[in-house]
Amino acid sequence: MTIASLVFALLAGLLHIFIFTMESITWSRPETWKRFGVASQSDADTNKSMAFNQGFYNLFLAIGALAGIAFVGAGQSQIGWTLVFSSCGSMLLASLVLVSGGSKYLRPAAIQGTTPLLAVVLGILAVTLG
Repeated sequence: MTIASLVFALLAGLLHIFIFTMESITWSRPETWKRFGVASQSDADTNKSMAFNQGFYNLFLAIGALAGIAFVGAGQSQIGWTLVFSSCGSMLLASLVLVSGGSKYLRPAAIQGTTPLLAVVLGILAVTLG
């Protein structure tokens, strides 16, 4: 269970680094802002600073998950699992907030929330079952 949980935490972290890249680095490109349902370059420019900030939230969550994986791997389980559960739990909760915006957000919320959900559930089983 531990390895499976950490693999899903890794996938969640990598996905959130990709989201960071889109929101904070490539936001002004039409292929990026269209993925987020933004209607025009003007709207993308208006939202650029918000997307930039949100991208860094995603990056910091990814760093927490990746650091947690490293700590678990180094035998520092308490620190590692705390980081994995905190980071992946926040990713999961953010996906629930996203889906609360309406059915059009169901697919992105599922993409954003599935791997952290599996990381948390499998991690809890790994920790409680020893």
